[in-house]
Amino acid sequence: MHGRQRILVTGWFSFLDGEATAGDVLALRRVEEVLRGAGLAHDVAWSPGFRADALHLEDVDPAAYSHLVFVCGPAHGPQVEALHRRFAHCARIAVGVSVVDPGSPAVTGFDRVLARDAAGREPTPDLAARAPGLPARPVVGVVLTHGQHEYGRQRRHEEVAAAVTRWLAGKDCARLELETRLDAHDWRLCATPAQLEAVLGRLDLVVTDRLHGMVLALRAGTPALAVDPVAGGAKVTAQARACGWPALVSAERLEPGLLDHWWQWCLTGGRNAARRIGTGFRAADAAPDGADELVAALGLRPAVQGPDGGHPVPRHGR
Repeated sequence: MHGRQRILVTGWFSFLDGEATAGDVLALRRVEEVLRGAGLAHDVAWSPGFRADALHLEDVDPAAYSHLVFVCGPAHGPQVEALHRRFAHCARIAVGVSVVDPGSPAVTGFDRVLARDAAGREPTPDLAARAPGLPARPVVGVVLTHGQHEYGRQRRHEEVAAAVTRWLAGKDCARLELETRLDAHDWRLCATPAQLEAVLGRLDLVVTDRLHGMVLALRAGTPALAVDPVAGGAKVTAQARACGWPALVSAERLEPGLLDHWWQWCLTGGRNAARRIGTGFRAADAAPDGADELVAALGLRPAVQGPDGGHPVPRHGR
């Protein structure tokens, strides 16, 4: 065996045309935890498509390693077989893998296979299950619109969506794309307002350029970082004022620094502010809305409720 005693850790996250899943990366973290605990020097090879600034499999000098460890996923396919050829001098071990075809070269090329599942063997827990604990990250709903053509030349929807999503991509958070549109036939969309409210109430923050994205978030007690996508301000700005909600950014001032300011506020004091506003919507002394004036606007004589508070009794005039 050539080279110094060093381990190269690989997986499907290493291949140029592979993919990095959350489960694979957590499985890797579990393996790294064990290797560090044993004091074993190791490197991790990443796909440049996932980690551009890391060690890449294509750039690795195989002679620098004595062992190759392949983590998680199926031990199957030409990419795995190519590892065996390129690192033929290394001791090669697969850990936490699924063995689909025990006779395939991808499997038989390993000196040892520590399978999570294989025919005729008892399965073992996936490596991701015992990976080191992770710090909490905010869960952020994203509600954006690309429509509203009624605003004509004042529309900045495309620019706002591009700037907001580019900014969000740099935030360490879990992003969840949401839609206020209801659909009883598309499983990806909520079918009722109650379903959407159940989601909004479980979020840490909503980032939106929609009026109802802001209002429904506040109704659920969740802070909303609202952006008005219309130049000069339109209904989003008006509604933020009506609700007394300060976390509003105009299309003309869509700057990362300002977005960062309201992001931080929403995740701290903004939570209590949103809850107070949401509670206020349902209070007996809530600010009046258009429905409070509807009966008078109709100009009709109101019906008198029955004695049991049920069906109204029509008033008969002469």
